[in-house]
Amino acid sequence: MKNLNYLKSGLSVCILSFCAVAAVAQTQQVRVFSHRGGRLEHDENTVEAFKASHKAGYTGYETDIRITKDGELIVTHDSKLDRTTNGTGAVEEKTLAELRRLDTKKGNKMMTLDELMDFLKDKPGLYVEFEMKTNPAELYPENKLPEYVDKLYRKVMSKKPADAEFIFTSSDTRSLRCMQQRHPDADLLLITSDPVSKATINLCKGLGIKRLGSKMEGTSREAVNLAHKQGLTVSLWPGKSIGDFMLGVYLGADYLCTDIPVRQKEWAEKNAPWINVKY
Repeated sequence: MKNLNYLKSGLSVCILSFCAVAAVAQTQQVRVFSHRGGRLEHDENTVEAFKASHKAGYTGYETDIRITKDGELIVTHDSKLDRTTNGTGAVEEKTLAELRRLDTKKGNKMMTLDELMDFLKDKPGLYVEFEMKTNPAELYPENKLPEYVDKLYRKVMSKKPADAEFIFTSSDTRSLRCMQQRHPDADLLLITSDPVSKATINLCKGLGIKRLGSKMEGTSREAVNLAHKQGLTVSLWPGKSIGDFMLGVYLGADYLCTDIPVRQKEWAEKNAPWINVKY
């Protein structure tokens, strides 16, 4: 009988949680975007990954931009090459020609920003986050940031479709400030590994930035509501599971990243069609 009561209690919690998500989802729209092209389903930050996400119906993406030794912009998350390629050492200490000779662990080639922009240029309704990966700081000293920021801004904005949302994001406040000062019209987002809170809201507002990308863990609906009242748009991460997606919807996020774009979309369309999702 005791076990049965526990089972009933757990079932009640699940039903209440499901109803809470349903109630929230019917009154809001959430934009879900493919993180690095779907890093848990595809070869992250490669042409193959972004094409697969687009084929699945996505027009929202996130990617990471670094600069090579000879000043070219390359799409990759880590500074070190070891995790994702058959190379070693720092991206920033290699020329583009040297990086072109490498293969990813899954046999693809690293992608340049020019190649990514060519892929995006004819796609309607885009939402794209370009993360400025200006860490470690010793590889991106203050005097190097203007070159990086200017090249990134010009390459991205020169091929921006009229209806696209192109966002420059970073956890490095130095690069955000540099972009803000040199290109005041740039749409910026502050990434933080902390949850949405008064502290992260105030940090974002203090930088003059209206988009906050926070960690889902520790974030509450009350905090997201406060951010909205303060005029901020909220993007939450990570998106490793269906549970993360459902939690993000319940919390009231405006944007959610997903590492499993194909599985997440298929699941939502089959099991939760009442959630107002834009991909």
